[in-house]
Amino acid sequence: MGWFSKNEDETVIIRSDEELLADSQLRPWLFAELIHRYEAPFLRKAQGIIRDPRDAEEIVQDTFAKIYKYAHSFTPQTGATFSSWAYRILLNTTFTYYQRRVKLTQRYAPLDPEYESFVADQTADPVIAVRRDGVERILAKLPEHFAEVLRLHYLERWPQEAIAAKTGEHVGAVKVRIFRAKAAFRKECAGDEVDILL
Repeated sequence: MGWFSKNEDETVIIRSDEELLADSQLRPWLFAELIHRYEAPFLRKAQGIIRDPRDAEEIVQDTFAKIYKYAHSFTPQTGATFSSWAYRILLNTTFTYYQRRVKLTQRYAPLDPEYESFVADQTADPVIAVRRDGVERILAKLPEHFAEVLRLHYLERWPQEAIAAKTGEHVGAVKVRIFRAKAAFRKECAGDEVDILL
């Protein structure tokens, strides 16, 4: 550890994570020890979730930057260790990265199934709630047979076969109705500020 003086080099290894985080605010070079302690496990965790080593490296770098930037907000408490706080930042950074990558560059990106529920549960996100309210407002203007099929297929993620079974129609008829309903939805969206999700 060439960054430390001889005295610091001897004591830095026995310091707790919490002490190193606090001390690194006045002596930034101490943060290197936290990186040394957590870089490998963070990479394993991020790569286990996102499944891409290059993306995992970027996520871990962002995570360490956030940990350092928000170090002042960490307050040691019983049951709230540095590692639990740091891993929460890592997971949030990973899921944010995943959502951004899917939205901007791909329609799908591989994700460990154990963590898909974290990405899928966006009910607490106010942006998602506002967008969904806008979509519901437009659906309310459509004929009920169009609104129902769009609500089932896009908002509730029903496959066309399940919709056909529910309505007693052929799958082909459901496909045609979805196609026409999407056209009606887009027409109703003209001039509205709601993002077109269909």
